[in-house]
Amino acid sequence: MSFLSEEAVPEEVAAERGWIAVKLEGPFPFSMTGVLAFFVQPLAESRIPVFAFSTYDTDYVLLKLENVEQAEAALNAAGHIQLGKEAG
Repeated sequence: MSFLSEEAVPEEVAAERGWIAVKLEGPFPFSMTGVLAFFVQPLAESRIPVFAFSTYDTDYVLLKLENVEQAEAALNAAGHIQLGKEAG
């Protein structure tokens, strides 16, 4: 079983912690291809590992906290813009 929330995993359970979620602002039509690839390409070129998952109309990319500044720089250099930060 996998959980994507640190709050859902008790401290005594082995888990990889320290992730932040980035929501790609959608919705994206299901027929639109390459959205996630376009977003993660600059991260891959900067050798930043990601954990990506998608819902019907939205994509999410999880980044390790220690890679957030480098990821922001790579994404900004590629022309991606940050619309806002949600608390969480």
